[in-house]
Amino acid sequence: MSTLKSHVQLIGNVGQEPTMAILESGKKVARFSLATNEYYKDDKGEKTQTTDWHTIVAWGKTADVIEKYVGKGKMVGVTGKLTTRTYTTDDGSQRYATEVEAKEILLLGSKNDS
Repeated sequence: MSTLKSHVQLIGNVGQEPTMAILESGKKVARFSLATNEYYKDDKGEKTQTTDWHTIVAWGKTADVIEKYVGKGKMVGVTGKLTTRTYTTDDGSQRYATEVEAKEILLLGSKNDS
């Protein structure tokens, strides 16, 4: 059951081109936003869509896959875990960010998708 702790599976569309970085330690990291959509009927029976945005972070070989194959608008599946980090802004305020640390990326859609 421990493998289910903080387990996340998402399917959505990439919001912008992934950003890549190589840290001082030599580790490669990829970061991008993922939009997931939910469709439902509202009180009037009209089809409605809500979109949630998720920040995806990937390291090492998973980052390599993202760099090579993932781009804005692509549909991908992500499996990973939730992570929360804190940081301090330039004005001294403390902020929190919850992200999905990707362990696997599944490329979805047709080969001809741009």
